[in-house]
Amino acid sequence: MSAPDLILAGGHLLTMDAENTVLVNGAVAISNGEIIAVGTRADLTARHPDAPVKDLPHTVLMPGLVNAHAHSGFLRGTAEHLPVWDWLTLHINPMHRMLQPHEAKAASKLAYAESVLGGTTTIVDMWRYMDGSAEVTETIGNRLVAVPYVGEHPDYDYFDTLDMNEKLIEDWHRKADGRVNVWVGLEHLFYSDEAGQKRAIDMAKKYNTGFHTHCSEAEIEVAEFKTRYGKKPMQVLNDLGFFETPRCLLAHAVWLDSDEVELISKYPVSVAHNPVSNMKLASGIARIGEMLEADVAVGIGTDGEKENNNFDMFEEMKVASLLGKLKDRDAAAMDSWDVLRMATIGGARAIGLDHEIGSIEVGKRADIIAVRADTPRMTPLFGSGPWFNLQHNLVHAVRGSDVAMTMVDGKVLVEDGELQTGDLSEIIKEIHQVAPPLFERRAAWLAENESVQWGTEGKV
Repeated sequence: MSAPDLILAGGHLLTMDAENTVLVNGAVAISNGEIIAVGTRADLTARHPDAPVKDLPHTVLMPGLVNAHAHSGFLRGTAEHLPVWDWLTLHINPMHRMLQPHEAKAASKLAYAESVLGGTTTIVDMWRYMDGSAEVTETIGNRLVAVPYVGEHPDYDYFDTLDMNEKLIEDWHRKADGRVNVWVGLEHLFYSDEAGQKRAIDMAKKYNTGFHTHCSEAEIEVAEFKTRYGKKPMQVLNDLGFFETPRCLLAHAVWLDSDEVELISKYPVSVAHNPVSNMKLASGIARIGEMLEADVAVGIGTDGEKENNNFDMFEEMKVASLLGKLKDRDAAAMDSWDVLRMATIGGARAIGLDHEIGSIEVGKRADIIAVRADTPRMTPLFGSGPWFNLQHNLVHAVRGSDVAMTMVDGKVLVEDGELQTGDLSEIIKEIHQVAPPLFERRAAWLAENESVQWGTEGKV
């Protein structure tokens, strides 16, 4: 074993390996951004007495969180109190019509900065003009699965196109030292015609990359699939060939029935569970417990800032747990370990990167965060013994602001809760500069065009 560049030591180390191993006074040896040893601080420092040690004694070291579905943006707090399709009609789609590349890039700066500050090291971002997002990733240092918002249909010609998606793959896939992965995206199956659907599938196969879309988010979709295809949404996606792609990630999947859960469990299909968004837009409660029992790979996502209002994955974990309990009226449902796994190794599996990230194990990338353990929210903390409560505190008590350090590929992005790879004040300042003109252009477009809700005689 080569000598480590650094030994990272904490009060507790949560590995998220197959046994959910927790080490008191645990440590990680890192070399060239890779984890080369895991053990106690005493063990690793004895084996490598000359290696520098970064001591974080009052923290829990754990894998960086994986946000399995998000959207960059800056509509926070301006698109409220509407069900999903009215919300799309009045706010979101008109925004996409007006969005410009420099605004999209500014939005990604804000989203990725907020994410790493809250302990999210990997983000699946469905957004527009994502060459700018990839450039932001190079600077901020996060890990990105870039999924363009694609509309490949005459009625949705104001989104990115599959031509743009393919160029992004060719320009950016596995770039930024492997931290950028580019997938094929469709905003929704209905946002593409038959030729676009086939090309999306063929592109994912050609480049051996994933495919991501929204599906079964709102109950109205199930009826519309029945009207258009005479079948349930998962049956339609399977018949069209989307489940033959290397990895098909479905955002929301709220309205799947048991037959559909069984169907997707037979294919490389995974689900991004967005509990806060699903509650805020009154979409419904997904059958996550049933999916996990069927061994469907499920990750947790925040969705966008406009339908969640933050990118705090710790908050998302708490809500996922509570919503699962409420759904089944079972206080034991959605166990804290299950939720932690969805946010880490399960999320990594959902995006096909569990061989690289998601747990603190030898051979994986050093995507590690340190959560403060000296806060009232984490007190008392028992990382061993009969009152062991570490997993419950992390899921039900911690906030993203409790993250003291965020590391990706062995590089520290956040230190003492402060962003090290960008000027947060400048990022915020830029949003305040670009947001008003976008809102004004959107308002002007809406004033000139009668908004017609999706599913009636026209589309917005």
